[in-house]
Amino acid sequence: MVVYKRKKVNRYRGHSNHGGGARKKRRGAGSRGGRGMAGTGKRAGQKKAGMPPVLGSHGFRPLRRVLHEKITTISYFTPENVERLVEGGKAVREGQLISIDLTEMGYTKLLGTGKTTQKLKITVASCSKRAAEKIKAAGGSVAAENITE
Repeated sequence: MVVYKRKKVNRYRGHSNHGGGARKKRRGAGSRGGRGMAGTGKRAGQKKAGMPPVLGSHGFRPLRRVLHEKITTISYFTPENVERLVEGGKAVREGQLISIDLTEMGYTKLLGTGKTTQKLKITVASCSKRAAEKIKAAGGSVAAENITE
């Protein structure tokens, strides 16, 4: 059963702000000096209340200087993932060692997060010191161009 509901606008007759709080609150963008960051121009004293200063504070880095490194960690080399790499032809069994060429897979760096129990022979462009230590402790070896801290 539909119940007749009286419109609120009729109840607000004679009240200037219609439930919107103070008279200033429900105005357009003019009371705020424009929408968003508008009005934060070059003249003094035009800061927006409650907004952080954004203009020019972050600097600029051209795209040609940003290094795009593809990084992986030791924790990726679980027995399941290594088996999948061998089946996919991206890793080769050499006796007890499993040889993985990370540069062929598109990785540029190996980091030492996680653990591995497998004997891996890894070839990579760059490797962290901890990653090399962990792989050698598990009985494997790392062929890296440079080992970083």
